[in-house]
Amino acid sequence: MSDIRTIMTADEYGQTLVRFAEQQAQNLVKRGLTRSQIRNIFTEVRKIEALWKVNPKQARRRLEMLKPKLAYQAQRHQARDRDPVGPLARILTEAIDYVKAEDEASFRRFVELFEAILAYHRAHGGRD
Repeated sequence: MSDIRTIMTADEYGQTLVRFAEQQAQNLVKRGLTRSQIRNIFTEVRKIEALWKVNPKQARRRLEMLKPKLAYQAQRHQARDRDPVGPLARILTEAIDYVKAEDEASFRRFVELFEAILAYHRAHGGRD
């Protein structure tokens, strides 16, 4: 696995993050990750993002609790097919570890990474 922290902070314009997101999205499409699988996770992240503006401590806790949900989703799909969720779960888990307690900037970078992966997944033909 790569060092997500470095990727998320490598340059002020986010070019490294964008390149990484595209590579990962291509891999996820090849593995058969569906739009609904990635969207289910992204919906939870959007809820956490909304909560972050009101209660950062509670949002950070909910973000941390996303890690076991990701592990469950990865294991659930691994048994049935080519583990399409596992690589995404590993990336997001490592990115969650980067988010500092109530630091909005690090959380924002986490969201940007996920948004970029989602966008490139769709752009590279991620199936329904």
